[in-house]
Amino acid sequence: MSEDSKYNYMPESHLARFKNFTFTPSECRDIYKHLILPRLIEEKMLVLLRQGKISKWFSGWGQEAVSVGCAYAMDDQEYILPMHRNLGVFTTRKIPLERLFAQFQGKANGFTNGRDRSFHFGSQAHKLVGMISHLGPQLGIADGIALSAKIKQTKHTTLVFSGDGGASEGDFHEALNVAAVWDLPVIFAIENNCWGLSTPSREQFRCKQFIDKGIGYGMEAIQVDGNNILEVIDAVRKIKDQITQNARPFILELMTFRMRGHEEASGTKYYPEGLQAQWEPQDPVTTFESYLLAEKIMDQKTMDQIKKDYKQEIQAAFDAANSAPKIQVDLQKELQDVYAPHQFTPVQPTDQGEELRFIDAIQDGLKMAMQRHPELVLMGQDIAEYGGAFKVTEGFVAEFGKDRVRNTPLCESAIIGAGLGLSIAGMKAMVEMQFADFVSVGFNQIVNNLAKIHWRWGQNADVVVRMPTGAGTAAGPFHSQSNEAWFVHTPGLKVVYPSNPYDAKGLLLAAFEDPNPVLFFEHKYLYRSLKGLVPASYYNVPIGKAVTVQEGEDLTIITYGLGVHWALEAAAQRTAHSFEIIDLRTLLPLDTATLVNAVSKTGRALVLHEDTLTAGIGGEITALINEHCFSQLDAPVLRVASLDTPVPFAADLEKQFLAQHRLLEKIDQLLAF
Repeated sequence: MSEDSKYNYMPESHLARFKNFTFTPSECRDIYKHLILPRLIEEKMLVLLRQGKISKWFSGWGQEAVSVGCAYAMDDQEYILPMHRNLGVFTTRKIPLERLFAQFQGKANGFTNGRDRSFHFGSQAHKLVGMISHLGPQLGIADGIALSAKIKQTKHTTLVFSGDGGASEGDFHEALNVAAVWDLPVIFAIENNCWGLSTPSREQFRCKQFIDKGIGYGMEAIQVDGNNILEVIDAVRKIKDQITQNARPFILELMTFRMRGHEEASGTKYYPEGLQAQWEPQDPVTTFESYLLAEKIMDQKTMDQIKKDYKQEIQAAFDAANSAPKIQVDLQKELQDVYAPHQFTPVQPTDQGEELRFIDAIQDGLKMAMQRHPELVLMGQDIAEYGGAFKVTEGFVAEFGKDRVRNTPLCESAIIGAGLGLSIAGMKAMVEMQFADFVSVGFNQIVNNLAKIHWRWGQNADVVVRMPTGAGTAAGPFHSQSNEAWFVHTPGLKVVYPSNPYDAKGLLLAAFEDPNPVLFFEHKYLYRSLKGLVPASYYNVPIGKAVTVQEGEDLTIITYGLGVHWALEAAAQRTAHSFEIIDLRTLLPLDTATLVNAVSKTGRALVLHEDTLTAGIGGEITALINEHCFSQLDAPVLRVASLDTPVPFAADLEKQFLAQHRLLEKIDQLLAF
């Protein structure tokens, strides 16, 4: 046996193994129909690929028993999160073939309006959640869907796929660890097909088999012959029965082999000589056909007729999809679909309020959101009994319970993914970053899943990510960054940054009303140093609307967060001039109209932010002002920001770093022009 094939799992007597499972003849015939359909579609797709009628194809040839078996064993109302080689999941869930083929061709009748390809889509009607090209994030989303089932006590199981190569990603560890700690009803189906693109398993991992990982995660793990359709169905059903009795996660390792390339263009020349031939006798379709014929459950004539009927159905569906017109370019639709529809309804406070610290206003808003939205779940490190690093959620467990106020392991990616999973399952989520700096570990989930999912296939991401941010507390380079510009560049996100207690509460409540992903930045320096009047009643503040903090005639300062207070202090030191100070409040979407009006009024503009200068939001605002206000300007637009260095720890170095250190100098320069 070759060095590469010694990792393979090849039962000696495949036909004999079918007899180990009890299925009625009627069910076997039904299973066969589900099994043969994706194989026949594959045959058609490979022809169409050669003809140039589809652009790419990820083949699941030889792995149909994994996809079909898992989907067949799951209930229709249970979510499945497939990957790009799981055509059988989609067909078993009865996705209309015409729509499936339209999706492959980028037609309007597909699932993504031509915006994404192949199986990068989901369908709530079929309880399928589409993947992105980054393979691991699916697993965290599955955690969130399973958490919803556990909280709602539906007894539903969630099943999510990973390849053996994708299991090397950090998301795999995070998601399995969270599922184990929280006893989530989820099956992690690892499709062990021996290769990650051209890389053999021995170069992907050194454990003998994935079921060995179950011990480390504290969960049960089962290995099955992934080419035996009956064994796969039986295993999933038995796991589901156990989960129903006692909710917990399982690893299901499905041993199989990828007969074709990672995708057709990559080919299989890297396979050792004879390896495919070794696996050919284990083909899940031909072996099951042999079993059905041998046991006289079906005859060849019946099989041939099923194939003939399916081929006609496939051809008709393809012809219908192929004859559909190309996508009509619609600029307005492309832009409006970036966000899920949301009609903001203003709610005014019913009382004058009392003075609260900035942090208390956030706590009050968060508590009101929990009361108003019983489907809202809070997740974050140490946020339960401890109350969070800044004590924002102190006392919340006693009021709302541990189902809704959840401590998480140190795993930002899985938890942000779980937030999206909760949203897919019809709930709401708040994820607290202990410090905004730590969000880098969950960056992919935010910019590629939360931000794009509505534009891709119409699924909202009802997730608020709270981000304690900013310097001024001598916390050094890993607890003091202003990283809002990372996200302002990403369509589909909403980025909110309040400067005062009133707005903090009102904007936070508005964020939970909004079905779109909101990154909510809270300046740590303001938490306990700033007070203001905050109504005790429920109210909201519109996202996407800037406000004039101070009116003036000589200079417009555009800023947000702590910068608002720096601007007010500077204005108080330059009383010979009057300053128009604009608090952006929301960085994405940006209130361009308010900026244009304010700058047109004074003819001079200074953009101030705590973030570093290069590629900060100040550059974008400067460009907007030049585009819209050039003829009204009496001086060049200037920016003042922090140094282009990491945030230093020592107090004097931090002071020099911050934009405030250069603010008066820039104001004087602009007024003197």
